[in-house]
Order: sequence, then structure tokens, then C-alpha cells
Amino acid sequence: MSAVAERVTKYADRRRRAGELAERYDFAREPLALYGAVAEAQERVFARARADRPSVDALAAYVVRAALPDVMGAVMAAGTETLREAVLLRFHEGDLERIVTSWLRGDAQEGTDVFLARAATSPVLEALPEIARALPIAGEERFCPVCGGLPQVSLFVDSGEALVTGQRRLICARCASEWVYPRMTCVACGETESSKLVVLADPEQLPHLRIDACERCKRYIVSVDARLEGHAVPVVDELAALPLDIAAAKRGFTKVTPNLMGY
Repeated sequence: MSAVAERVTKYADRRRRAGELAERYDFAREPLALYGAVAEAQERVFARARADRPSVDALAAYVVRAALPDVMGAVMAAGTETLREAVLLRFHEGDLERIVTSWLRGDAQEGTDVFLARAATSPVLEALPEIARALPIAGEERFCPVCGGLPQVSLFVDSGEALVTGQRRLICARCASEWVYPRMTCVACGETESSKLVVLADPEQLPHLRIDACERCKRYIVSVDARLEGHAVPVVDELAALPLDIAAAKRGFTKVTPNLMGY
């Protein structure tokens, strides 16, 4: 299977997984339903970007013209009334190209702006790695080596060998690229002292999910253990970690990167 076909297939896997988890976890049903609708729109954006191949200089304008309308349609179909109203307001009154450009720069933004920019731009970056590579790179291992974005979720995988520890991989919040990262290391500040690293988990309700947090910087990331849930799709399963997110917030921790649904 070609790399392009694999990426397209990922969107079908994401939608399928969102449906599975919505049936399993009532508390996450609403955000997972919205995510499934957005993922369907993103698949169309991905295919369109592969065909159009916009330049990096025209990226923001392309996203506004070719991607945002599909995302808007998904929100109108599956979003809450509050989200629909907020998105419509920004769509009609906001400087949409500036919103996309600010998100790409990593500027501080309101939640609605982040949602619109991320939902519409990410599939373009995922479709066209050459554009993602043209974005500024921080050069540190905790940032994506392709686009320079922060990690969304951590993934533990099986090594396939009995005596070999599996890798820990990070998945980018901007372009969905993956890279290897040390296991016992904070993804936000690089802390390696075990006494500073905190794990929060609920083995009964969410056996394959956990929080990896750091007492030094008070940041955390959700980790997905594919060894315990072979059908997990990390960027989707992360949405089901809501009870762990709440527990982390009560302990004073802040997520390295809020997910597409804003938590």
C-alpha cells in the first residue's frame, strides 16, 4: 500500500474507532461524535490537498478557501449549539487567514480559533509533508521533527521480542507524524528523575490509557498502550481519557497540547 493510501485509510480508522469508543464510553460520546464528523470532513480535505498541492506561501489562503467550509459543515451537523454559534461568529467576523497563520506560529489563541485552524489545516499538513517540513523547526526532540509541532499523545508499542522493551512514540498535534522519545522522560521539560514523574491511571475503566505527568513543570500527556489495546487509534483514544484529564487537572497538571475537542 502506498504512503498516500495509508494516510487516507487512517481517516477511516479514526472514524471507526470514534464510533467504537462512543459506544463504550458514555461520558465521551458527544466529543467522539463530533470528532467522527470532523474526521470525515478532514478526509475530503486531505484528498483535495493531495490533488491541488498548494504552496507553503499560499497555505493559509488555501485552508480558508478549500478546507474550512468542510469543517464548518461538520460542526453544523454534529457540534453543540454553543460551538455552532461560536464557529459561525468567527467564520463571518474573524480574520480567517490570520487565525490559521497564528495557529501555525503557535501563538496564544481563543479556543474557537484553535479548533477552526487545527481542524482545517492539520489534514493539509498530513497530506503534504513537504509543506509541513517547510514550517519552522525547534530542533529539540520533544518537538515534531517534521513540522516542529508539540506532541498530542504518547504511544507505547510492543517490540515484538520477549526481552526487548517496546518503543515510546510521540504523535504530533499538527501533522500527525510520529517519532521515538525516551520512555522515562517528561515530554514537556525533559525531566528524567523518577521521583518527579507521576502516572495517573484507572485500570478498571481505562486499562490502556494513562496520564504521564511531571511535578517539575506540572505538564502532562495522555499515553496509549497499544500492547493492551491492539485496535487503539491513539489520536482518537486520547479523547476517551477525559476522566484522567479531570483527575490531572485536580492535581494541578496542564496538558502539553489540548486535543482537537479542546481538553
